[in-house]
Amino acid sequence: MRVSLAQIDSSLGRFSENAEKILLYVNRSAEKHIDIVVFPESALFGYHPFDLLEQKKVVASQLVHIKTIEKKIPAGILVVFGAITVNSKSKGKPYFNSAIVLEKGKKTRVYNKQLLPTGDVFDEARFIETGDTSKNILSFKGKKILITICEDIWAWDTKLNTSKYHFNPLQKIKGKKLDLVINISASPFFSEKEKVRLELVQKCVKHFKCPMVYVNMVGAQDEIIFDGFSFAVDVKGKLIARASRFEEDLCVVDFKKGEGELRPSDSKRLENLRLALILGISDFCKKTGFTKVHLGISGGIDSTLVACLAVEAMGPGNVTLISMPTKFNLGISEELSMKLAKNLNCKIISIPIQDLFQNYTKLFEDSYSIKDFSLVHENIQPRIRANLLMAFSNHSGSLLLNTSNKSELACGYSTLYGDSCGGLSPIGDLIKTDVYALSKHYNAEYEVIPEKIISRPASAELKENQKDQDTLPEYDILDASVVKIVENGEDAKSKTDHWLFSMLLKTEFKRWQAPPILKVTKHSFGRGRRWPVAVKID
Repeated sequence: MRVSLAQIDSSLGRFSENAEKILLYVNRSAEKHIDIVVFPESALFGYHPFDLLEQKKVVASQLVHIKTIEKKIPAGILVVFGAITVNSKSKGKPYFNSAIVLEKGKKTRVYNKQLLPTGDVFDEARFIETGDTSKNILSFKGKKILITICEDIWAWDTKLNTSKYHFNPLQKIKGKKLDLVINISASPFFSEKEKVRLELVQKCVKHFKCPMVYVNMVGAQDEIIFDGFSFAVDVKGKLIARASRFEEDLCVVDFKKGEGELRPSDSKRLENLRLALILGISDFCKKTGFTKVHLGISGGIDSTLVACLAVEAMGPGNVTLISMPTKFNLGISEELSMKLAKNLNCKIISIPIQDLFQNYTKLFEDSYSIKDFSLVHENIQPRIRANLLMAFSNHSGSLLLNTSNKSELACGYSTLYGDSCGGLSPIGDLIKTDVYALSKHYNAEYEVIPEKIISRPASAELKENQKDQDTLPEYDILDASVVKIVENGEDAKSKTDHWLFSMLLKTEFKRWQAPPILKVTKHSFGRGRRWPVAVKID
């Protein structure tokens, strides 16, 4: 049995485009004499549709393309791909998350997902009805094959798996002699995720005593990044095929020969973060129609890293850096920004805003009889900058990239409608120490980022001699608390933990108004985090 892992990037709602891509990969597989070609979960619809499923006509439009694919596939090949299908029963939720199985000249087979994730970024049970995995067994060329969909294999109790279910639907199937298990997935990226997937697949192989194929989506949708990294294991759980990371791929495995294509797998954590964020930016822009991006550049580490990522994602000719200094910005900040732009070969515009700042503050001071310099004066500066950045967006049709990091967001250390604005937040899920680490990673071979940007103390430069640590704990201490409280959901114990928890409660209103944040950890700010705004803990 020869199987191809068709790891594709599906665009949500672009059914014609997705169907064409499915047919392209089916034909490429046929040329390789493949028996079965497997695509990701919801490959036809795109993932995740969320409340787009309220629109019944949208789902109906997608279903039409199943027939189109069925008519055009070649004979002798089994095609498996994910789609959203209608629950025709009078009871239950309106749809199923399904695997569509097509074979030329035979009736379309539909198999439904049973375990529906509702944690973190997922809320499938809102519209999706529960299936029955024990019914997802088919025969093809004398082989008995079980079809599972993403979460259906996540009920195993393992050291790495944090998903908790009251039952495992695969236990119900034990004893039925299978020749192959197929899992189609749309599993989001976070560091070390591939270890969890491999462990779960090996549990399935041990349970069913047969080989298994795991095909994951690649690409990005809003905040979620799919890394691909599809793979196949033999009956002993040995990895015999592996697709690429962060790019579309067609990877072949031959179970009769016990061998397959193994793409390189030497990427380290920081390199994976870099590739994930680049993909997140490029796919967000592609799927929202933007071809150009811009950002405010300060000579600081955060905007510098976003600039590097943007140039790789969009190309240097499609990135504009905008420097907007006041008297509080050190001269070296402007120099470093210029040097960075030269290193990245991208355009930089300098718009000094000192005169604007003085006009704003004079109007405010005269209107309210204010004399002393305060937080008001500090926050006026980023709000002026936000106005100019959004004006550039209106003028050029460019997407504004936000430059806030996760540590700042956790503390509310940002100006609402100022430096918190933007259409996308590329590093909003990176703690500050990871921002520094990834910046140093960019300089591993040669100096992309001027070394002074990395070594100088972090500062918002909104008043004389300002440093981040005048207001915040040291970043290594703060970041440990961010990981503990935000990512792991642990109780506050240390002094910094308690301080951070209080700041989280006070500043949630800011995060509700933040741009979409690219998710690269197991728990990020954004769609997957649902804290209330109006709350006070006794």
